[in-house]
Amino acid sequence: MTNRITIHTDRSKGTINRNIYGHFSEHLGRCIYEGLWVGEESDIPNTNGIRNDVLAALQRLNIPVLRWPGGCFADEYHWKDGIGPRESRKRMINTHWGGVVENNHFGTHEFLMLCELLGAEPYINGNVGSGTVQEMSEWVEYMTFDGVSPMAELRRENGREQPWKVKYFGVGNENWGCGGNMRPEYYADLYRQFQTYVRNYGDNRIHKIACGPSEGDYHWMETLMKQAHRFMDSITLHYYTIPGTWASKGPATGFPEADFGGTLKKAMHMDELITRHSAIMDQYDPEKRIGLIVDEWGTWYDVEPGTNPGFLYQQNTIRDALVAGITLHIFHRHCDRVRMANIAQLVNVLQSVVLTEGERMVLTPTYHVFDLFQVHQDAELLDAHETIRAIDSAKGELPQLSVSASRAADGRVHVSVCNLDHASSASAAIELRGWEGGVRATATTLTSGRIDGHNTFDEPEQVKPAAFSDFAIEGHTLTANLPPMSVTVFELAADR
Repeated sequence: MTNRITIHTDRSKGTINRNIYGHFSEHLGRCIYEGLWVGEESDIPNTNGIRNDVLAALQRLNIPVLRWPGGCFADEYHWKDGIGPRESRKRMINTHWGGVVENNHFGTHEFLMLCELLGAEPYINGNVGSGTVQEMSEWVEYMTFDGVSPMAELRRENGREQPWKVKYFGVGNENWGCGGNMRPEYYADLYRQFQTYVRNYGDNRIHKIACGPSEGDYHWMETLMKQAHRFMDSITLHYYTIPGTWASKGPATGFPEADFGGTLKKAMHMDELITRHSAIMDQYDPEKRIGLIVDEWGTWYDVEPGTNPGFLYQQNTIRDALVAGITLHIFHRHCDRVRMANIAQLVNVLQSVVLTEGERMVLTPTYHVFDLFQVHQDAELLDAHETIRAIDSAKGELPQLSVSASRAADGRVHVSVCNLDHASSASAAIELRGWEGGVRATATTLTSGRIDGHNTFDEPEQVKPAAFSDFAIEGHTLTANLPPMSVTVFELAADR
C-alpha cells in the first residue's frame, strides 16, 4: 500500500514555536560536570570552563531555550551556594542523583554565561520544595535588577555589572513528587504565594511557569487551572517514554525486536496526554493565553552496565531518533497550546544529544534529528491530510509514517517523515496542493541497518544523516521510497 499525504501549502494552522526545540540541563550525573563544565584549568579545551567541543556542537543546533538547574535538583538547590569565588562555595550532597558531592562550581553566573554563548533563552526553575519566598524573590532580584539594591550590589561584587535578561522562570518542579510530595490544592496556594514575589524589574518581563502534572494526572491540571490560572503564563507537563516498567525499564541497546515498535507506540501516547490536558485548560483559558510546556520528555531506559544507577547514563539509538521525530511532530500539531518543550537531557543523561567520555565526544541519533528539524523552528505549520498504512507492534497497531510539514519565511516548504517500520521501506505519495509553478526538491535521511544502531566513541559516525535521492516528482506530487526506521526531511522550493 502506498501511504498518501496531502499537504495544503497555502493553508497555515499556526506557528511552530521555536521553543519546542528546547533542552534541559540538570545537576545530574555527568550532564553539568564533565558534560558541559570542566573548569578553566582543565586540559580539555574550554571557553571560561565550558568545554569547546560540546559548546560547538550545541551552537550548531541553535538551541532556543535551556532549562536549569533541575529537575528534582531544583527543589534542593539554594542559589546563594553557587555564587562568589568558586573555592569558597558551599559543598552539598546531591541526594537525588547518586549521593555525590556537588561543589557548586557551576552556578547562576556560569549558567547564564552558557546561555549567552549558545544564544539561548535561560529558563530557570526556582526552589519551592525546600526554599523560601524570600530566597526565590532575591534570586530574581540578583539576576535582573538594574539599580541600587542588596542583591544587585551582591551581583556586582561577584563581577557582573549589568543584569541579565531572564524571561522564563518556573515556580517549583515536580511538586507532586520529588519537589515536596504535595497535593495539588496545597501547591496551588503555594504557587500563588511564591509567584507574587517573582517580580519584573526594569524592562525584564518574566514568563511565570507553574508546575503542572505528571503524565495523566488530570486532577492536578484541573486544580491548578481552577485555582491559579490567573497567575500563570504557562504550566508544565512531564512524560517519559519507557518500554518496560519503572522498576525494569529495558535496555537502551540489545533490546528485543518487540521493544522497537512498543517504544514508539508509547511515545505516541504524548498526543493523548496533550489533547486531554489541553481540553481542561480550555475550560479556564479559552483564549489560549496560557502555554503548555512539556519541559521533561524523552526515553528512559535502564542505565548502561557498570555506571552509577543515579547518573541515568544511557546509549542512544535510531529508536530514540524516531521517538524524537514522533514527539516533535506531536508538538507541531498542538502548536496552538504547546509553546515550549525541553528534552531530557542535554549531555550524558537520558535521551541526550551529546555523550562524552573524558576528552572524547559523540553526537547521538537524537542530535541529528534536532539538527534536521531546525527548519521547522518558527515556521508556519501546514494543513495536511494523510492515509497511512497500519503496522503491528507489541503494544498494538502503529501508523507506518509520522509526518509534519511547515513553510519557512522565505517560502520553502519542509516535510519531515518518520518511517516507524523497522522491517520494511515505506512507499509515500506526497501531493502539494495550492503550490504554484514547478517543484524542485532535496532530501536528507537518517537511518540504520540495525534496530539498535548507535554511535560510540570508537565508531562515532555509524548513524548520521546522508543525502536521499530515492524519490521522484511529477507535477505537484512527490513519490518516495523511504528506508526502514528512518527520519527523512524534504526541502521543497519553487522551480519557475
